Amino acid sequence: MVGGMRKLSRNDLCWCGSGKKYKRCHLDFDMTRGISGGDISVPPGAIIKTEEQIRGIRKSCQLTKEILDMAEQHIRPGITTNDINEWVHDYTVSRGAVPAPLHYNGFPKSVCVSLNNVICHGIPDNTLLKEGDILNVDVTTILDGYYGDAGRMYMVGDVSGEARQLIRVAKECLYIGIEQVKPYRDLGEVGYAIERHAVKHGYSVVRDYGGHGIGLKFHEEPHVHHYGSRKRGITMLPNMVFTIEPMINEGRYETRLMPDSWTAVTIDGKLSAQWEHTVRVTETGVQILTE
Repeated sequence: MVGGMRKLSRNDLCWCGSGKKYKRCHLDFDMTRGISGGDISVPPGAIIKTEEQIRGIRKSCQLTKEILDMAEQHIRPGITTNDINEWVHDYTVSRGAVPAPLHYNGFPKSVCVSLNNVICHGIPDNTLLKEGDILNVDVTTILDGYYGDAGRMYMVGDVSGEARQLIRVAKECLYIGIEQVKPYRDLGEVGYAIERHAVKHGYSVVRDYGGHGIGLKFHEEPHVHHYGSRKRGITMLPNMVFTIEPMINEGRYETRLMPDSWTAVTIDGKLSAQWEHTVRVTETGVQILTE
């Protein structure tokens, strides 16, 4: 056991969830790729999704994308963050789905809206959007029991050059992280690549929050770090599904939690930006389910 991970032996149940012993399932296939069970670390409770589950998750992810597209048509100066919440809620319900954040561990709204120096988990309220604001809208949808999660940055009117650059680099960090997703690689490659790119541009990466497995529940194994070592001891395996959602700060990476116990802000009051996709590990690389 290393960091809570387990190495597969020939007689262990296969990582793919077939219920067969590893030696009678994927062992020979894995060895053709230069991999064996001793090189595979499976996180506790990791769920390798079936093809049927992948189809359901993708449908939920596509609805999440539609909701974010809808929000883009409405965001402008003078609306409130609670207006965004109402639009997201009504659209979600109209499609026969459920907004996952609503009442999740006590969260009071149907979407997270994080404005300017809010890193994540912003609670919609009567705050008016004004010219020059930037905000993240983070949507998670439950459709037919399957979860899809994605978030985007939006600019309100004329935004400063500094804010635009932060948003651009944060989006680059997301896609650079996604490029690292390949079967049988260590999950640490994702965070390592993201942090290198952010630091190169003078930014920091939030460490208190990360991506996560998703699909049958809101949060599943594994946790996805967006910084640090290339060796986290978790092997990415085909049909793992998780989010990549780096939070990139203009200043320091430390966070401060507000009295509502949800809203996380930058410790120095500087801007933060975040983009998010749900991805699936395939036999040859990665599939973005929310694109």
